Order: sequence, then C-alpha cells, then structure tokens
Amino acid sequence: MSTNDTATRRINIDTGRCSGHGRCYTLAPDVFDADEEGFPVLLAETIDDDPQRLHDVQTAVDGCPERAISMEFEG
Repeated sequence: MSTNDTATRRINIDTGRCSGHGRCYTLAPDVFDADEEGFPVLLAETIDDDPQRLHDVQTAVDGCPERAISMEFEG
C-alpha cells in the first residue's frame, strides 16, 4: 500500500488474532494505545494526509506478528 497519497484510510484490529505483543503502539503511539491487559486500542480509526502517520501505521501493519492489523482505503 502506498503512503504517498491523501486518501483516507480506515484502521482495523482483529482482536481475535492479536496476542498483545505491543509492536503497534510502540511503532505508532499516536494511533494505538494499550488497554489494561496490554492489548491494542485505536486512538484514531481513520487517518488521511499525514505522511509520517501513514508510514508509522503501515510499519505497524507490516510488523504485526499475527497480521491482526489492517489498513484499507475508505470510501
């Protein structure tokens, strides 16, 4: 997925697949946070024209061991 355009993207977490490694909230702390058990929660469900934020979220998507995070174009 390219992070060079300004299309809005929706972020999803498949909580059934997540094991709570914490890579997502380490890599993109302005988008993901941890709940009281160490599992991720979204601070933002959509992102758009911030290239650094898009890069950070894509890095979190790519770095998730369970592939529990996805980012899709919205619309």
